[in-house]
Amino acid sequence: LTPTGSTSTKVELRGNVLLLECIAAGLPTPTIRWIKEGGELPANRTFFENFKKTLKIIDVSEADSGNYKCIARNALGSVHHVISVTVKAAPYWITAPRNLVLSPGEDGTLICRANGNPKPSISWLANGVPI
Repeated sequence: LTPTGSTSTKVELRGNVLLLECIAAGLPTPTIRWIKEGGELPANRTFFENFKKTLKIIDVSEADSGNYKCIARNALGSVHHVISVTVKAAPYWITAPRNLVLSPGEDGTLICRANGNPKPSISWLANGVPI
C-alpha cells in the first residue's frame, strides 16, 4: 500500500481541492474504499478518480478536517492507511463591517465577525489609531 506506514498527514487551504491518494497492490487486484472517521464524506463535493485510488473533495472547508481512511481489500485480506487532514484558512469575513452614518449624539454599532485557521485576531482602529 502506498503511502507506506499506517498514518500520514496532509494540509490543504480552504477553498482548494483536496486530493488524497492510496495505491494498493495485490492479486487478485484489491478494491479500494474511503471513509471519514467519525463523519461522512461530503456527498455533493466528493469524487473518486483512477479506480478509487484518488479521493477528491472540492472547495474544502475547516469542517473537512479529520481522519480519512483508505481500505484496500481482496479475497485474501485487507490493509488500510489513515491520512490526517488539516484545512487551514486565511482570515475571511463571516460578517464584514459596514459603513455607518450617524448624526451628532446618535449611537451606532459596528459588527466585525471573521474566522480562519488559525483563528485571526481582530483589532479596531479609528483614523489609523488603535481604539
